[in-house]
This record gives sequence, C-alpha cells and structure tokens, in this order.
Amino acid sequence: MAGRLSGKVCIITGSGGSMGRAAAILFASEGARVIGCDVNVESAIETMRLVKAARGTWFHSSPVI
Repeated sequence: MAGRLSGKVCIITGSGGSMGRAAAILFASEGARVIGCDVNVESAIETMRLVKAARGTWFHSSPVI
C-alpha cells in the first residue's frame, strides 16, 4: 500500500537516532516529504542519504541547538 503519505510533510526530530531514522525511511517510502533534524549532524546526514537512496525527499538536516 505504497503512497499512503503522498503529498504530506513529516517533521522528525531525532532523525539521526534509530527510531527517528526508521520513521524517516518508512515515511519517505510511503511518499512523504521528510524534514529531519538531530543534534548529531553526522547521524542526520546518514539518515538523509538513506532516505534519498529510498527515493524519498529530504528537506533539512541542521542541528537543534
């Protein structure tokens, strides 16, 4: 049932962690545009790469300060 989130925007805090990363990839695979952030920039960037590899759309990856 792909595309359930098509046209939606999902904001995920803690996108570099395990649960945030899993949510970002799942939501992107369902067609959502993902806005993600994390205090650990390297982890957030890795999530961004995984989302894009899943043909998802990623908007942001700056740290939360």
